[in-house]
Amino acid sequence: MSFINFSPQEIDNKDMHQFLVGAVSPRPIALVSSVDGDGVPNLAPYSFFNALSSNPPMLAFSSNLKTGENKEKDTLQNIKQTKNCVVNVVNYEIVRQMTLCSVAYKHGVSEFKKSGLSPLRSDLVDSFRVKESPVQFECTVHSIIALGNEAGASNLIICNILKMHVLKSILTDNLRRIDPNKLDAMGRLGRSNYVRVKGNNIIEMYQSIKPNCIGFDGLPVSIQKSMFLS
Repeated sequence: MSFINFSPQEIDNKDMHQFLVGAVSPRPIALVSSVDGDGVPNLAPYSFFNALSSNPPMLAFSSNLKTGENKEKDTLQNIKQTKNCVVNVVNYEIVRQMTLCSVAYKHGVSEFKKSGLSPLRSDLVDSFRVKESPVQFECTVHSIIALGNEAGASNLIICNILKMHVLKSILTDNLRRIDPNKLDAMGRLGRSNYVRVKGNNIIEMYQSIKPNCIGFDGLPVSIQKSMFLS
C-alpha cells in the first residue's frame, strides 16, 4: 500500500481544505436561518455541522472566515447580535434551492426570495424556519468559539435546541422515530459532490452492546484466514 504524506503547513490552504472535506464525508448540511438586529433575514448552508448532545439537546456548525476586509459571514454577524438561529435539515427535494443560498449576495438581499424557499415564523426565536425543510431546529446560541483569525478559519457556533419541528410524513408508523428513506437527506462530499441518503445507500447493521461480544480475535484461525469468508 502506498500513501502520500504531508503536514497541513506544507500545502496550500485550498488544497488542505479539499483534502479535509473529501476525507471527512459525507457531512450533513445545515441550512441556517438567522436575522440581524433590524430583523433582516439571512439563509446560508453549512456542512461543517453535526449533533453534539441529546441531553441537553445541542448541535453545532462552523462559519468560515472570508478573505477581504469584512471576514465574517452574515450568519455569524447576525448570531452575534441576536443570539438565535434556526437550523433546517436539507433533503433531496430542496438541495438545488439550498445551493442558491450559498451565493455571496450583498447584505440585505433575501436568500429566501433568491432560492424560492418559504419563511415560516418560529415559535420561540426571531429567526425564520424554512417551510420546505422536513426538520427544523429552533435554537439559541450557547457559545461561539473562534478557531483562528485568517481566511478559512472557523467560528464554531454551539447551539441549544429549544424546539424541533418534524414533518409527520417522514416518521415511522408509531410517530416515534424518523424513517431515513422518508427523510431523504443529502450529504456533502468534497468539491461539488453530494450523496443522497436513500434506498441502497442505507444499510441496516446490527450493533452489539454487550461486553461478551466474541470479537474478531475470538474466531478460529481457520475462519480469520479464510479465502471465502469475509
